[in-house]
Amino acid sequence: MRKSIDNVNRQDTLPEDNPLELIHTVMHQYRSQQYQVLRDGPHDITHMESKVLGYVHRHPGATQSDLSRDSGRDKAQLARLIKGLRERELLASEADAADRRNLRLSLTPQGRSVLRVLEQQSQRLAKQAVTGLDAGEQRLLVALLQRVSKNFGTAR
Repeated sequence: MRKSIDNVNRQDTLPEDNPLELIHTVMHQYRSQQYQVLRDGPHDITHMESKVLGYVHRHPGATQSDLSRDSGRDKAQLARLIKGLRERELLASEADAADRRNLRLSLTPQGRSVLRVLEQQSQRLAKQAVTGLDAGEQRLLVALLQRVSKNFGTAR
């Protein structure tokens, strides 16, 4: 297994006066640790590839057009991602019965396995992230982040 180290975005001090920079730093730390497991494993999954796998998991039978519309990503970029995931046998496709030009996507057993590893890693990192915060502080953190998101008009 190769060990990859991310020094590009590493900072010796956290940004104190810009909350968005701090949020960015925290998310970078999270993603770096989350994908370290897969980068060093047999599948070498990127962040965008994991997003495609997750989307297909939540929307079995989705097409590339569905994914492009819902994600806002470029169709050519998605076509390359999907092709690579199919070649690595993480995604399968089947021609749509109504329109054979459309391919319906589904996860392979290997694709489901990769998502399970990602979910386990995500849960482990979520626990690590809030270590030392009591339940009230955790609720407050979530509430504050929801407010920040709402200020940008993207709250869910």
